[in-house]
Amino acid sequence: MKYQVSNFKVSPKDYKNLKSLIQNKFHLHEFSYKILQKSIDARKKEKVVLLYKLLIETNEKITSPDVTIYKDNNIQMEYPIWKYKDRPVIIGFGPSGMFASLYLARCKANPIIIERGSKIEDRKKRVEDFLKNKVLSNNSNVQFGEGGAGTFSDGKLTTNLKDPYINFILNEFYIHGAKEDILYDAKPHIGTDYLEQIVKNIRLEIESLGGEFYFDTTFYKLEEENDSVIVYAKGEKEFQFKTSHVLLGIGHSAKDTIRYLYNEIGLNMEQKQFSMGVRIEHKREKIDYAQYGEFSKYLPSAYYKLAAHNSDGRGVYTFCMCPGGYVLASQSDNNTIVVNGMSNNDRLGENSNSAILVDVKPSDYDKGNVLDGIDYQEKYEKLAYEISKDYKAPANLVSEFLAGKVANSLRSINTTYPHGIIFTDFNKCLPDFVVSNIKFGIKEFDKKLHGFNDPDAILIGIESRSSSPVRIIRDLNRKSSNPYIYPMGEGAGYAGGITSAALDGLKTAMEILRENSHEWFRII
Repeated sequence: MKYQVSNFKVSPKDYKNLKSLIQNKFHLHEFSYKILQKSIDARKKEKVVLLYKLLIETNEKITSPDVTIYKDNNIQMEYPIWKYKDRPVIIGFGPSGMFASLYLARCKANPIIIERGSKIEDRKKRVEDFLKNKVLSNNSNVQFGEGGAGTFSDGKLTTNLKDPYINFILNEFYIHGAKEDILYDAKPHIGTDYLEQIVKNIRLEIESLGGEFYFDTTFYKLEEENDSVIVYAKGEKEFQFKTSHVLLGIGHSAKDTIRYLYNEIGLNMEQKQFSMGVRIEHKREKIDYAQYGEFSKYLPSAYYKLAAHNSDGRGVYTFCMCPGGYVLASQSDNNTIVVNGMSNNDRLGENSNSAILVDVKPSDYDKGNVLDGIDYQEKYEKLAYEISKDYKAPANLVSEFLAGKVANSLRSINTTYPHGIIFTDFNKCLPDFVVSNIKFGIKEFDKKLHGFNDPDAILIGIESRSSSPVRIIRDLNRKSSNPYIYPMGEGAGYAGGITSAALDGLKTAMEILRENSHEWFRII
């Protein structure tokens, strides 16, 4: 018999003895178990507990209020055969492009994938060259390249979406090299060190199924021809691909492509809210203790997610929190400053960092053009660079920032930002309303997480690429105003992280197959 056990509580001190605890709780002799979900309940610092949902298989009877008969609700994937005459073309190999390509490859579509950045082995070298030597490749960097921007991040897989296909996505990451804990951890993460191999393994499967990759190759033009389009791309050579399906997974930083699609192709787009702000660095051990108290020595590095709303109607929130992580130089354009966070799987770096972001509304930047938000982003990224005319990032310490002053030097915390920092007034490189709301947010967050306003914590700017300022409008069949183009993922304005982007790419590919398949199948 298979049983599902909910709300199984374990002290962090005893988690290594889980099997014995199960045995003693239910008086079992022979059984096997599997962790279905694991979370940390830290609402009471004096009594932090691990909460498990378990699958127990045994011939013995279990009776308890928290025990039910197990039902497998996993989705059974279907792979109808591709029956269109032309191969699909996927532009961009971030999470949406990866999962669209993987699904299409399994449907024998032999997808063509165009990625302006390098394959991960070469991309990693180019990123390291920039972080160490300030030599920036505009097409292969933290934003662009195999795996997308999420590859150089914490690899968080948490999403607010409740969708049965998410389990499929998590399982694919596991199959391709992630640790098993992403299948059950309530806040799963992969880490950059693992993501590098995972995205390569997904690429290798796609290639083995007939997919074809063009790395270091940029899409730049599209022309309609009869009942199809010609996709033009340029790398070392010029390429042309005829297709009736262009899956657009370009990411939120492909500004040149967005401008081309709007100005030259005439795709319908709309302005959307995005966010701007800074990164904050704390000592990891202090954040761990603030979250878990004395139990922090038994638990992994602490994660937090905080939000507040100011009286001006704006939201301020933490984003892409990286326990034991690093602040990265993440620009894709010369003479700009963009920061982001990353961490490895073990999350054991000296500092923990997170973005503090403030809502930027279309009314803040609208001058009459759909693309005004992109110009707004660029304006402040360039202003941030002008402060040092180098890749040193604008920075301040929390105590001076809250007091309206500028710090002179670091104190008890060293920054992980690779190019060094320059202390400055953030009003020089961020809108005034963003700066004032960050101040409000820090004070509010400290009420929820004591020590967040540590006077020595470092603020580093600017973070401006958490999401796209535009949305490419699509219909219920996921088609844009050009019927051959299917916008998907973060860059198109339909996702907000690795998992949601992967899900959007997967469902876009499934929708195309649903339209063509003689066999009906359901997309939930």
